[in-house]
Amino acid sequence: MISLLRKINQRLRPDRNVLSNLRPYLPLVHGRSGIEIGGPSGLYEAGSPFPLYRHLGSLDNCNFSATTVWGNHAQDFVFCSDKPAGRNIICDGSALTPVADSSYDFVLSSHNLEHFANPVKALREWKRVLRPGGLLVVVLPFYLRTFDRHRTPTPVAHMIEDFERNIGEDDLTHLPEILEKHDLSLDPGAGTRDQFHRRSLDNFHNRCLHHHVFDLHNSRELLEAAGFSVFAVETDKSISLFVLARA
Repeated sequence: MISLLRKINQRLRPDRNVLSNLRPYLPLVHGRSGIEIGGPSGLYEAGSPFPLYRHLGSLDNCNFSATTVWGNHAQDFVFCSDKPAGRNIICDGSALTPVADSSYDFVLSSHNLEHFANPVKALREWKRVLRPGGLLVVVLPFYLRTFDRHRTPTPVAHMIEDFERNIGEDDLTHLPEILEKHDLSLDPGAGTRDQFHRRSLDNFHNRCLHHHVFDLHNSRELLEAAGFSVFAVETDKSISLFVLARA
């Protein structure tokens, strides 16, 4: 695994668009076993920018509850119609206590990490369940193209401080900023300002808030601070940032 990653790192150049060429990192997931946090995601399906599902050997999934605003999560995790279903693990994504160390070859996360009040804790947990040299694929919202566009990218030092203070997922430190700057015109599902406020106050149960705001720079810095080696950070014309890293 390590030697393969060295070859991939040598082939990747700063001007290379890894979104349009999957070959450099497909060997790290092809036929291998992984876990997704908060799946399934349309971004990993066939025809998407990152059509990973069809290449995987097996995939489990973690959701904080069996029922979320994104759907109901059965015991079996169906991620691809022609692949065996994985299992749905119901626990917080920053406390994967049912999962042993070094259990998976890769971890997937799509538009999920921004919902963690303590993202460093989550990333360190994802690193724990990865085998040495394992791949982490993180998709984040590029704040300038989302309802977070009036906010400022969160300093990584602040997120590290949250980790050191052991901030819990019930934290609402960023709520005043969110209520002031959230662009409801880009978030029709949030309802009126009053409805959005009420939903936000119950965030521990719905996990809809974007606690932190990401761009190309702090996304890389955050993963490196959490102990990952980042070898690609890209954005396409959508709202997404794509980050590839290894444990």
